[in-house]
Amino acid sequence: MATISTADFKNGMAIVYNNKLCTIIEFQHVKPGKGGAFVRMKLRDVRNGRVYSDTVNAGSKFDSVRLETRAMTYLYNDGEDYYFMDPNSFDQFSLPADAVEEASKWIKENETVTLEYADGELIGCEAPMFVELEVTETDPGFKGDTVQGATKPATLETGVEIKVPMFVNVGDVVQVDTRDGRFLKRI
Repeated sequence: MATISTADFKNGMAIVYNNKLCTIIEFQHVKPGKGGAFVRMKLRDVRNGRVYSDTVNAGSKFDSVRLETRAMTYLYNDGEDYYFMDPNSFDQFSLPADAVEEASKWIKENETVTLEYADGELIGCEAPMFVELEVTETDPGFKGDTVQGATKPATLETGVEIKVPMFVNVGDVVQVDTRDGRFLKRI
């Protein structure tokens, strides 16, 4: 692994901090009038998604980690593991359910997802930014329910529940932003 100092930091860079693989969300170099310079940093643990804030001395050294992403096809899950296939080589990979936890709400079979690798080790799965899913359960919308911005809960085919406008009905296909679970439009 390459070693980098705080002067080399960039947002999105991956480092090993306190024996945890983390990505840098943001950082700030601070030079107070009295005392030595330091760096405030906000890090996200790649494995569990937790966000940490800490302060280190300027010039501190960290191990750098090379992150890679690869597009894969989601095949199925057996309750414990999720299975993916490389569309080029047809190699199959599995990930434990806890590594796919957040993405599992948005992916369905035969959809393309992004698998994340850290120095060649498979560490996680990321759903596409926007997905199109069918509404399987929601209250019916009635004529006259046209209050501006009114929403109702709806369950999608993957089992996740989101808020949708009153005009969306069972069987409609909706586009959803997976970053915040927000309804975008009816397809």
